[in-house]
Amino acid sequence: MITCKAAISTGNGKFTIETIKVKSKPEKDEVLVKIKASGLCHTDHDSLTWGMPIVLGHEGAGIVEAIGEDVENVKVGDEVILNWATPCYSCFQCQEGNQHICEKNSPVIANHAGKLPGGHVAIEGTTWNGEPIERSFNIGTLSEYSLVRASACVKKTSKKLSFESASIVCCGVMTGCGSVFNTAKVTLGSSVVVLGTGGVGLNVIQAARISGAAKIIAIDINENRLKMAKEFGATDVIVADRADKGLIQASEKVKEMTEGRGADFAFECTAVPALGVAPLAMVRNAGTAIQVSGIEEEITVDMRLFEWDKKYINPLYGGARPEMDFPKLEALFDKGDLMLDEMITNTYALENLQQAFDDMLSGKNAKGVITFD
Repeated sequence: MITCKAAISTGNGKFTIETIKVKSKPEKDEVLVKIKASGLCHTDHDSLTWGMPIVLGHEGAGIVEAIGEDVENVKVGDEVILNWATPCYSCFQCQEGNQHICEKNSPVIANHAGKLPGGHVAIEGTTWNGEPIERSFNIGTLSEYSLVRASACVKKTSKKLSFESASIVCCGVMTGCGSVFNTAKVTLGSSVVVLGTGGVGLNVIQAARISGAAKIIAIDINENRLKMAKEFGATDVIVADRADKGLIQASEKVKEMTEGRGADFAFECTAVPALGVAPLAMVRNAGTAIQVSGIEEEITVDMRLFEWDKKYINPLYGGARPEMDFPKLEALFDKGDLMLDEMITNTYALENLQQAFDDMLSGKNAKGVITFD
């Protein structure tokens, strides 16, 4: 067993930095990864209230330390980006090409099936105080070492990409960019609205820019975030009013900017349940609204917002097929199109995780990253 430091959620809204033990000899289809960097997003903070002890973190990159005997996609010494939606490649959805919603291993699908957040089949081999403990999304990257399935590992192909920037690819970048490239398929010369300009929203903006959108309108209540939005490719910004219910007033401004009809595409990236259907108010007839932030609660919908022929999509993880999509994102980074280094506002030691959470929740960071020596 390897002894190492990790951030542990106590399940009641708090966390603690503890010593854990990780199995040093992986099973047949497992990989031991020495974590070099772990990105933070709001899901990590949400997982503090999952009601169970869990190793925190679901964005990470590192170096392969050991592999099981059946592992073929990586070898010891490889630099890898971890993927939290680990496919089995054999279930119905994987065979359909929907590897992000694998029926066997996806922790999100497992949660909806009434299982624990760790997934249908949690990986064993991590203990805390002598008792087994699950890893967030089966990877638990806020830990010096992580034991994961081989399908959670995608070999890092870019020599220029740092571990810090690589770590944010596996959730925030993939979710935002994938929602543009894979789900909405934003078209050349189109108009795009982005509601919320945090880490995911900024990636939607830059993916729309890369896709050739002619007009990209960013909407937020935080003017500092809107400044970042312009740096990542927004052509126009709207400072939203907290009192603007459903952002209806903002939608009128959008129509003024789009010849009176509304945008071709609108993406909701706020994670505010009350704004779950707000993108429908932003798009033209037969436009497409994408609810990116994964709101999972009951809300009231005015069906008139769908008039007429509007489409509403609620994708998971940007429809990711990581073994295909991660290398494409790295290629865009190498080309200079995808801004990753610029997205990392601050880095922190594991012991400063509370400060990292505070900076994220206050809107100070586009992305914060925990780094490991």
